[in-house]
Amino acid sequence: MKLCRFQPLEFAIKDLGRSGNEVQAQTLSGILEGGSVYEIRGGFMGARERTGRKWPADQVKYLPPSAPTKIVAVGRNYQEHVKEFNNPLPKEPAIFLKPPSSVLAPDDPIVLPVLSQRVEYEGELAVVMAKRCFHVSQDDDVKPLILGYTALNDVTARDLQRADLQWTRGKGFDTFCPFGPVLETEHPTSATKVETLLNGEVKQSATVGDMIFPIEVIIRWITAVMTLEPGDVIATGTPGGVGPIAAGDIVEVSVSGIATLRNPVAAA
Repeated sequence: MKLCRFQPLEFAIKDLGRSGNEVQAQTLSGILEGGSVYEIRGGFMGARERTGRKWPADQVKYLPPSAPTKIVAVGRNYQEHVKEFNNPLPKEPAIFLKPPSSVLAPDDPIVLPVLSQRVEYEGELAVVMAKRCFHVSQDDDVKPLILGYTALNDVTARDLQRADLQWTRGKGFDTFCPFGPVLETEHPTSATKVETLLNGEVKQSATVGDMIFPIEVIIRWITAVMTLEPGDVIATGTPGGVGPIAAGDIVEVSVSGIATLRNPVAAA
């Protein structure tokens, strides 16, 4: 099942909401099925009861499929990516945080910051949590803790990442965490492919089975340190082949059978 958060491109006055001084279309939850988006009540965590309203899939604005309290990312989780930076293979997952303010919707522009001279794409499989969890043990099944899976671009200011002792600045700019457009509730297989295309050319390609640390290991590792909340996002690492982006580029992150995330790139 594919879940999404969206706003209809056309809507009645009664469907408008007010936030501060802005009037905007309300954010709705839905199921993408057969070329249509079906509105559901109660969000993703409820019964997912259909309201009877639907829209053509190309007549909605897709929003990030969760509003995370945090994005926990895993570095150096594919051997080819480790090799391209001449780093040793990690013995343990290397985790870091991206701020919620970096979240970006599908099709919205990645904005290149003036502070960086080299910004790069990093296509990834993302995991969105369904339940609050802490200290997940070896005996716990992680699948019931997961709401779904989607595509994510861990956009990185590479020059700033290399200049700093830690990665917060290089990973944390506004618009540096696009993800979506949908959540697939079915679990990926080892053959699920993660690819990044730059202006239509494949730049990254690997499978979930190529990960050094699989999803269940990552979740146990993270929850040994911090509590994961419903809607929190885990970025599971990027394959080899990362590279620079420039204003005017189109970046697509595709996770086979799950989602294709598309974002243009814009100058500051």
